[in-house]
Amino acid sequence: MFYSIARGIVRVLVFLFNGNAHYENKEALPDGPYVLVGPHRTWWDPIFFALAGSPRKYAFMAKAELWHNKILAWILTHANAFGVDRKNPGPSAIKTPVRMLKQGKLSVMVFPSGSRYSEDIKGGAILIAKLAKVPIVPAVYQGPLKFSQVLLRRRITVRFGDPITVPTGRLDDKATQAIGEQMQAAFDQIDKAIDPNFKYVPDKEKYLEEKAKGKL
Repeated sequence: MFYSIARGIVRVLVFLFNGNAHYENKEALPDGPYVLVGPHRTWWDPIFFALAGSPRKYAFMAKAELWHNKILAWILTHANAFGVDRKNPGPSAIKTPVRMLKQGKLSVMVFPSGSRYSEDIKGGAILIAKLAKVPIVPAVYQGPLKFSQVLLRRRITVRFGDPITVPTGRLDDKATQAIGEQMQAAFDQIDKAIDPNFKYVPDKEKYLEEKAKGKL
């Protein structure tokens, strides 16, 4: 209930303050649960992914430190978030989303690069999809990277790609790497479909700041 109400409120706010959001290729989305993956480009792109994938609801990972604030912890928990210690993830980082997917009511949103300033494709999303026996759906956010530009009603586009099937057999390093490359190729293809001239340029100062804090 909380998730649906919050999403409705956010949808109205996005319309009022931006009013220029476009969601493309929704017909590619599976009927059942899936792992939604995308490059993490802003702190608000998960919000637009969730709006774009509606009416399906999503669970998502968030850094465990956010649960230190009781009010924020309550909001995150009721918004289907689950905390992960990024330095020492532990088995729950995989078991929790797999359990959610198997229950069938939620899809899980994962940013395989982890940070907004990393291009590494990590294997967690692949393992989650394999254990839950669900497909991976690539998606891309293109739009403002500064919140002030969102308020200037700059165009925002979220586009979905075709589902990627994860083999049910043993996943060795080579197979995981191949699927990771398939995911990256899907991101590149979706970016070009939205805008052939698009090139993502992260904030270098933010990158160096996060690297210095050991967050990368």
